[in-house]
Amino acid sequence: MKDFFKNKKFNKNKLLHFGFSEKDNMFIYHQTLLDNQFTLTIQIDRTGNIQTKLTETETGELYTLHLVEGSTGNFVGKIKDEYKQILEKISEECFEPDVFQSAQTKELIEYVNAKYNSELEFLWEKFADNAIVRRKDNAKWYAAFLTVSKQKLGFDDNTIAEIIDLRAENVDNIVDNEIVFPGYHMNKKHWITIILDGSAPTDFIKTKIDKSYELALKK
Repeated sequence: MKDFFKNKKFNKNKLLHFGFSEKDNMFIYHQTLLDNQFTLTIQIDRTGNIQTKLTETETGELYTLHLVEGSTGNFVGKIKDEYKQILEKISEECFEPDVFQSAQTKELIEYVNAKYNSELEFLWEKFADNAIVRRKDNAKWYAAFLTVSKQKLGFDDNTIAEIIDLRAENVDNIVDNEIVFPGYHMNKKHWITIILDGSAPTDFIKTKIDKSYELALKK
């Protein structure tokens, strides 16, 4: 089960859309297996811990043979298959990569979600630790959260940094190559990059996000 959710975090809105209910700081989901012979209950707490319970629908008795490594047989094999299929579907539809570790990055992701209802989109399988957010009205990007080597920003340092790319006006007047850099992998006339390591104040970055969101509306 752990492999399905490794390095992932749940998305509350997606859990609720999938059919989970929220109660006492828990997200709860029920589904029947094997033509209603069993009921699978899945509970996810606020920290992302996942618990499953499989019971016989008619008797309510707990069934655990599907969790026993090496258990064989046609019947238990069918249960294992359906159990894994449900978990895999939840992982794919309700969870997203948890690749950003910086506290500042996490705060800004929460900010765009709360203010603009924007969800991270991981568009590139080859670059699974890069994501974008876009306006809902015209689907234009207004920010990209990326992980890059600092060398690519001009530092003599190959450590990996978390950065944000944003649309901006008067870029030449904003870029100082200390806090604000030319847009990484973007049009450097219209985009800027900020390293999300606390060197730039979070409130300052939020104002730049708001401006980028506004600029994404323009043609």
